[in-house]
Amino acid sequence: MNDYQRLDAWIDAHFDEEVRFLQELVRVPTDTPPGNNAPHAERTAQLLTGFGFAAEKHAVPEAEVKARGLESITNLIVRRRYGEGRTVALNAHGDVVAPGEGWTHDPYGAEIVDGRLYGRAAAVSKSDFASFTFAVRALESLQARLRGGVELHFTYDEEFGGELGPGWLLAHKLTRPDLLIAAGFSYEVVTAHNGCLQLEVTVHGRMAHAAIPDTGVDALQAAVKILDALYALNTQYRQVHSGVRGIHHPYLNVGRIEGGTNTNVVPGKVVFKLDRRMIPEENPQEVEAAVRQTIADAAARSPGVTVEIKRLLLANALQPTPGQQPLVEALRKHGQELFGVEIPAMGTPLYTDVRLYGEAGIPGVIYGAGPRTVLESNAKRADEHLQLEDLRRATKVVARTLFDLLR
Repeated sequence: MNDYQRLDAWIDAHFDEEVRFLQELVRVPTDTPPGNNAPHAERTAQLLTGFGFAAEKHAVPEAEVKARGLESITNLIVRRRYGEGRTVALNAHGDVVAPGEGWTHDPYGAEIVDGRLYGRAAAVSKSDFASFTFAVRALESLQARLRGGVELHFTYDEEFGGELGPGWLLAHKLTRPDLLIAAGFSYEVVTAHNGCLQLEVTVHGRMAHAAIPDTGVDALQAAVKILDALYALNTQYRQVHSGVRGIHHPYLNVGRIEGGTNTNVVPGKVVFKLDRRMIPEENPQEVEAAVRQTIADAAARSPGVTVEIKRLLLANALQPTPGQQPLVEALRKHGQELFGVEIPAMGTPLYTDVRLYGEAGIPGVIYGAGPRTVLESNAKRADEHLQLEDLRRATKVVARTLFDLLR
């Protein structure tokens, strides 16, 4: 039996334990918002202690958390050192959007039905708390001579941009790995992703009684003109194409809108939030300036209206880099052997925390226990689930990859 087979055998022998670990993580809610995620970090640290892993708890100051509209964040780092050499970090996030409606399984029950584990964050990305932890345990079971080390980064701010998750750990110089593998959501090795601009737009008019509407300034009518102008941009964006496989064109979405006070009142204020996805080739500052100009031009068509624009997020794209190659080669090689299909290296239209490592000069890729596609997992939809065999095989791929990188 060679070393790869020994790693695989250890994972098979401990797979029921890995599944139970994941079930425990799914059963602790981490809806964000409201973002009270410290309890999940405490439970994770407790479970890791049972494996002999000491988890450093790095609590983000309450004032910083509250300023982001969240309740609590404690990020975890587990450091495993084997000798001189490079450090490979494995990052997964525990925060997740609320379950929403339409579930046929308890979103926090972690039920297993027909080889699938159901629950919010079962696929994205508490599954990789499990795959990464058990890959490291398998690696150490070999008792082989290794160089360098591994760090587990379990963080809790991905849904709000990551600045208080990996961004906070990096900014406070609590970690500086040489390479990164971050939680996955498909069979592919992801080497690039979109950037994202999020803006909050407040349209101010003047309230009035609906019986005498001419005495007011209708903020909703003005907002409709602005929204029409913004949605018209999507026609232009379809003519802009990325050269990165898996990424197509930019697009804009308005995901939330609220305003007015009652049906018999001319609305004096409307607030909406927009999300503009940027392909890797775009300049974020130029994109933001163009969107702001579109809003200003449309607002100028409504006399008496004023507009405030607040930036909520500016997440840079992840760019492919030569430094990713050791990760890409190992993950693709072992992925193809264990899954029996080609594992391409490509981009994704999502945006992730990995960009924060990239901005710090740390080459990283995305790979983990996701399904074949994000859609298949129902991630961020009702009945999110994970195929347990995908978890088993991805754990083996990560364990083998760590062995290649550190031996």
